[in-house]
Amino acid sequence: MRHGTDARPTGQWFTSGDGHRWWFDSGALALDFAYTGGMGDNPAWERLHSPDDLGAWLDERFDEVDGTASDRELVDALALRTAIARTATAFSRGEDATVDDVDTINLFAATPDIPPVLAGGRRQAGRSRARVGQTLSVMAREAVELFSSEERERIRECAASDCSIVFYDESRSNNRRWCSMQRCGNRAKVRKHRSKE
Repeated sequence: MRHGTDARPTGQWFTSGDGHRWWFDSGALALDFAYTGGMGDNPAWERLHSPDDLGAWLDERFDEVDGTASDRELVDALALRTAIARTATAFSRGEDATVDDVDTINLFAATPDIPPVLAGGRRQAGRSRARVGQTLSVMAREAVELFSSEERERIRECAASDCSIVFYDESRSNNRRWCSMQRCGNRAKVRKHRSKE
């Protein structure tokens, strides 16, 4: 089940400290966004150093944006990202979110998001391009849905003992264990195979 208004694809590439490149699908756009900063655990994963970085990341995920962002929009984005990251981590560990983080997510979710558009018409209502604030609202609204009591149980940490990456388990069987089969899942298979030798 994809969250948000139009089921945008999720996932992004990461590079480990050893140079190994691997694909991580967090299961939700809001969690992908949280991982533009490594969820606080890995400063090397920081992707949003400037407004241009934010604009480029949003441009890859939202057709409606033009890839530009201001310094103020970067500050707003980082505040939302931090709140989503801390809330996801707390819920993955069975803890409560902080009131400040809930308030931050709710504040961004209360602002106008990108309205849905039915293709095939001759006229366009409203703006032709979405603002950064609207993309933040889309992600905050998805976080509200993701962190609801019904969905919260699907927010998990990777089962590998040396990994704390958080994801949303969107599998039908609700039994995803690894952040990525290319990374921790593969390592677990190798360890299991070696233990049988």
